[in-house]
Amino acid sequence: MTDYQFTLFDTALGSCGIAWSDKGIAAVQLPESDVRATRARIAGMLPGAVEAPPPARLRKTIAALADLLDGKEADLSTAVLDMERVSPFHRKVYQATRTIPAGDTLSYGEIAARAGSPGAARAVGQALGRNPFALIVPCHRVVAAGGKLGGFSANGGVVTKAHLLRLENRS
Repeated sequence: MTDYQFTLFDTALGSCGIAWSDKGIAAVQLPESDVRATRARIAGMLPGAVEAPPPARLRKTIAALADLLDGKEADLSTAVLDMERVSPFHRKVYQATRTIPAGDTLSYGEIAARAGSPGAARAVGQALGRNPFALIVPCHRVVAAGGKLGGFSANGGVVTKAHLLRLENRS
């Protein structure tokens, strides 16, 4: 069994959480209604996880996450993810989603094709709805056909998704 740890960190949108194992980042939690709710959500994602200071190897990623939520450029492409708890299909979806540059969007169908499963747009939506790596796997950059925002499972729903996309459109 893998041991997980987590910490909370402040951002312009509120307290976020990040959890890790010796294999990489296991989860990222966007702000909930308050710090207690964020702590409960991140801890609940990984039963048995303990709160701890982040290791040095995560400090760059935490800073980049905070920068992104402050509307600054942030590179999360080198963040190592622990996908031990993720199905093979979800891995492909998350890997394809990570290729979307900040400020751009792709449709659920386009992600399905990139993940090697054309026609699986609905399954892509379900995978992204369970995305444990918020922002690092930028599911907010995946939209419905015709550019409609579609759903978003984080606190605030589609309003939060639209806000994240506005933050990234720094042109």
